[in-house]
Amino acid sequence: MIQLKSMLNCIDNSGAAMVECVMVVGQKKHASIGDRIVVVVQKQRGAAAEGMSAASTAVKVKRGDIRHAVVVRTRQMVSRRDGSVVRFDDNACVLINKAGDPVGTRVNGIVGQELRKKKWSKILSMAPMQA
Repeated sequence: MIQLKSMLNCIDNSGAAMVECVMVVGQKKHASIGDRIVVVVQKQRGAAAEGMSAASTAVKVKRGDIRHAVVVRTRQMVSRRDGSVVRFDDNACVLINKAGDPVGTRVNGIVGQELRKKKWSKILSMAPMQA
């Protein structure tokens, strides 16, 4: 369950490494896999080379940017219709724009199968594996 101030890993290649949830979109208290949230970028990927101008041109988001995201993994157990229960090691998300298209071009890591039910097929097609 993702709520206000929850920290999530960003698993796409948009340039963000760690984000913080500031709002769950919709009239919900908690977000689960497949839900849309609003996040603030807390840590940038490759921040050690901040002085390099070539590194900053490839980055699509910067620290402090406010973006929309989709939750793709949660540490909270999720029950499935067939009776199985799935739980991941971390909380993770993929950044999207307001139209719902992913900001990055690749997803690094496993995503939950619940994205299929919530119609996030673009994220599913970019992911290497679904659990």
